[in-house]
Amino acid sequence: MNRLFLLLTSLSLAFNLAAVSVGATSRPRLIDPKATPETKALYYNLGRLARKQILFGHQHATEYGHGWNGEADRSDVKSVTGSHPAVIGVDFSGLSGRLPQAIEQAKESLRRQIVDTYNRGGVTTVAWHFSNPVTPQTGFYWKDSLSAPAVASLIPGGSHHEQYKEILHTIGSLANSVRGADGKLVPMLFRPFHELDGGWFWWGKPHCTAEEYRSLWQFTVSYLCDSLNVHNFIYVFSPDALFKTEAEYLERYPGDAWVDMVGMDNYGDFGRNGRYNMPAGIAKLKIVSDYARKAGKLAAFTETGLESIPDTTWWTGSLLKSLKAEKMQLAYVLVWRNDSRSATHFYAPYPGHTSVPDFLNFYKDEYTVFETDLPHLYRRRRFLFF
Repeated sequence: MNRLFLLLTSLSLAFNLAAVSVGATSRPRLIDPKATPETKALYYNLGRLARKQILFGHQHATEYGHGWNGEADRSDVKSVTGSHPAVIGVDFSGLSGRLPQAIEQAKESLRRQIVDTYNRGGVTTVAWHFSNPVTPQTGFYWKDSLSAPAVASLIPGGSHHEQYKEILHTIGSLANSVRGADGKLVPMLFRPFHELDGGWFWWGKPHCTAEEYRSLWQFTVSYLCDSLNVHNFIYVFSPDALFKTEAEYLERYPGDAWVDMVGMDNYGDFGRNGRYNMPAGIAKLKIVSDYARKAGKLAAFTETGLESIPDTTWWTGSLLKSLKAEKMQLAYVLVWRNDSRSATHFYAPYPGHTSVPDFLNFYKDEYTVFETDLPHLYRRRRFLFF
């Protein structure tokens, strides 16, 4: 082996070590030091992609769609574009407040959806619309004069704390049983207690103090990680769009030690009920993106959409234009579900819908990433520079 090769190899190694050292304080890192290699790789790769592109997601995309339910390898997005969304949304709502047999059926359905997405190379994000444990008959929505303010009852010392731990055991058992064809545990973006700044869910702002909310979040993360050994979750904080400043956005934030990704749900500024306020929507996204960069987190547009998509150019004229504004770095954007029975409750186009031509332009844009565009997200590649 000649001296020149040895010199170049040494310089290369020194350069890489220096680069790691310089970037160590600013590069996003997962809050769980025991996160699986695949979870770490997904987080890293999402951050790399977000510098120039954004993954497109759709809630319940492969479970059901406009006029169909439970068909293998189908989604409305795939029927229109030839590709599934890069991000598939599922929900842990069926893992509590039901009979044991129903919970097991929900776990099996979830396991199948999550594994299939992973095996295809896609990403799973998890919402959690779970029934109020104190007044389960009221479901996950807050119902005046019927719902009980449950957050204080679930945190340590609360009357339903042990019951809440049992609910987390169910989630933990699912998380630790979802393995891909490669035998690896499937990473998931876990997004509990979302839209917390509104009052429509029982964990919302009017129904608990900021300290109670933060305590519930922190206990949830610590119990899953430390007691149940769940190490394949990426924890996502996502208020609704009821803020105008960073301080308002962070009002109930659990803290940087407890969150991996920051996001926002926003339908109101993007055409809901015919009302558009794109500058406000962009400004809020920028608050989220800027905070993520500052805090060493990833950012995402965790929920949005226009029900029934009456604006046939919404995809490129509103959504894409907003995503590209201000040079933001967002890992993904997700639109809500397509109901299988409702003629009007859908947020992604299906074959024959009037917004299909514009959606195809959205799909073809180099900025958007769908499942067939994805690199291998669950393996981190290292390169030497010469």
